[in-house]
Amino acid sequence: MRHEKGETDDHTVTWLPDRKVLCCGDLFIWAAPNAGNPQKVQRYPLEWAHALRRMLALKPEYLLPGHGLPLIGADRVARALSDTAELLESLVRQTLEVMNGGGRLDEAIHSVKVPANLSDRPYLQPVYDEPEFIVHTVWRLYGGWWDGNPATLKPAPERALAAEVASLAGGAGALAARATELVEAALAGSAPGAEDKLRLAGHLAEFAWLAAPADPAVAQVRHHVFSVRADLATSTMATGVFRWAASESRSDPVLRK
Repeated sequence: MRHEKGETDDHTVTWLPDRKVLCCGDLFIWAAPNAGNPQKVQRYPLEWAHALRRMLALKPEYLLPGHGLPLIGADRVARALSDTAELLESLVRQTLEVMNGGGRLDEAIHSVKVPANLSDRPYLQPVYDEPEFIVHTVWRLYGGWWDGNPATLKPAPERALAAEVASLAGGAGALAARATELVEAALAGSAPGAEDKLRLAGHLAEFAWLAAPADPAVAQVRHHVFSVRADLATSTMATGVFRWAASESRSDPVLRK
């Protein structure tokens, strides 16, 4: 039994050398590594990759993960472990390059990409966690919680900022209307910019709702925007957060009347 760091700081790997069987727990889960969960404590992507490399060196013939089917065959096991390690190493390296270059978290989030040779691997798809979330984890581990934006170091209250933006835009209704336009435009086309439109719509819908939480029309737009985001999300984590926001809008006392 070996201690490793990964999804937690007290992970255990069990190796049966006489049978070439490796029980890796959640260090391999048939999905992108759960190293960036936005609602959990610090995780360790690079140490996780090191653990995978150490497991690879054992040359296992059977891999029994904590979730999903077993992998059988030395070549298959080696490829799965190596690809997963490579993914984590790449995300860490790219994020640190942004940090060391003086960039902000925002730049890292939108520039760090999964290596092209790994993007189609069936066991590395973002169905639970997402590589984008792992970037946050890396940033927090090596750079702290500040994202590099001086305005967010000591920010204004969210509702005060939203009210100011809404006032400048012509009211919360104007923000909500634009959020709806962006969502509909994203749904109408399959261009690469669709995801960017959805992200903008989320910001505008949230600003509108924070500025006018008692406005049922605004709450309805927020519900719609985040329902769409939940429907189109690939990961369990993103789906859950977006569905919660949509449900929160629906549960507003004003909407229940």
